[in-house]
Amino acid sequence: MGSDIQRNKIFPSGIHVPILTFFKDDARQEVDWELQQRHTKFMVESGLHGIVIAGSNGEAVALSTDEKVGLVRQARQIAEQLGRPEITLTLGCSGQATRQVIDETVAAKAAGADFAMVLTPSYYHFAMDSQAIIAFFQEVADHSPIPVMVYNFPGVSAGIDVNSEILVALSGHPNISGAKLTCGGIGKVPRVAAATKDFGILSGQIDWMIPAMSVGAIGAITGMANLHPRACVELYDLFQAGKIQEASKFQLEVATAEFAFAKGGINGNKWVVAKLLGYPASSDACRRPYPLFRNPSKQEEVLGLAERLTAVEQQLTKQSKA
Repeated sequence: MGSDIQRNKIFPSGIHVPILTFFKDDARQEVDWELQQRHTKFMVESGLHGIVIAGSNGEAVALSTDEKVGLVRQARQIAEQLGRPEITLTLGCSGQATRQVIDETVAAKAAGADFAMVLTPSYYHFAMDSQAIIAFFQEVADHSPIPVMVYNFPGVSAGIDVNSEILVALSGHPNISGAKLTCGGIGKVPRVAAATKDFGILSGQIDWMIPAMSVGAIGAITGMANLHPRACVELYDLFQAGKIQEASKFQLEVATAEFAFAKGGINGNKWVVAKLLGYPASSDACRRPYPLFRNPSKQEEVLGLAERLTAVEQQLTKQSKA
């Protein structure tokens, strides 16, 4: 293991956004660095605790390592310029070969990332039993110069589920910091929390964050923070302040609005974010072959759900600038 590894570094609690990646409206769909800068500034200024770059919401599978590095460097520069050098930057470092993932963790460190979020390889899903999964994450963590977060998302990894027993086993590695659960498996949270130390569990959606935090989770990595970041932070802050009744009530409002992101998918997320934040209409395109979000009835449904938190977000924005 490298001498520069920060052992037992716990993933920071709070609200982390899997930031969207925006592309130009041309044949090559290159990264739109100008719009990316605008959106990243919005994220940093909103008070979020961290930014996850090249997650599923950021279209990681469509990005090259060089593009990922560029996104990290840009985000780090923006954070420093805005007086928030402490904001946590996490890079999605996933691939189908262990050496490929390790190479991306090295690139992530050089670019200024604090953590690597790693998805289980799934092309050969039939061979990835519990032993293989554990061996994979341990080898990556052995060689990664930054701490590793386990990313459990069965929906994009051929149904592979990192269960609580695997998470507990991985928690003993000094360079594995925690896990993002985009599996909705809230039952894993208390089982892992009870059996581990210095291992952070985060919900992969904000609609079940308060129930998860009540049994040991430390926050959420939520796509809705691309649109309503301050509302997400407010929910977290209410719970941390011990205002459990208020937090539980607000959780119901947040969960209803978050359903827009669950129903919309990545292209729906980009569409509603572009529409409500005033970004160019063409910026809602994912890298092809991911289709455009153009069904009028779905657009109406997603917009109606997402707008339920607009007034709250606007009020919180006013308060932050007062």
